[in-house]
Amino acid sequence: MSWIILFLAGLFEIGWAVGLKFTEGFTRPIPTLLTVTAMLASLGLLGLAMKELPLGTAYAVWTGVGAIGTVIAGILLFGESTSLLRLGSVLLVCIGLLGLKLSH
Repeated sequence: MSWIILFLAGLFEIGWAVGLKFTEGFTRPIPTLLTVTAMLASLGLLGLAMKELPLGTAYAVWTGVGAIGTVIAGILLFGESTSLLRLGSVLLVCIGLLGLKLSH
């Protein structure tokens, strides 16, 4: 169950990272409120997952899910680069996360 909670925490991290783009420096109230809510949910779920998972593993997976998801969101929402180097780098992060999961 802790892995599911950790994955959800990572999804909320994607939400707040993308949300930051829409807050325009925290000047737009609704995007700011949604972003802060996603931040709190992400941190809260991370804390719950850390009750059973090792610190290093939980934090690395949390940031990795957030990083991978944010790159994908950037590509889909903002037309960011899909260069082979960029996509290959994301693949390396995925492999690292899989290694952490398998080593637990």
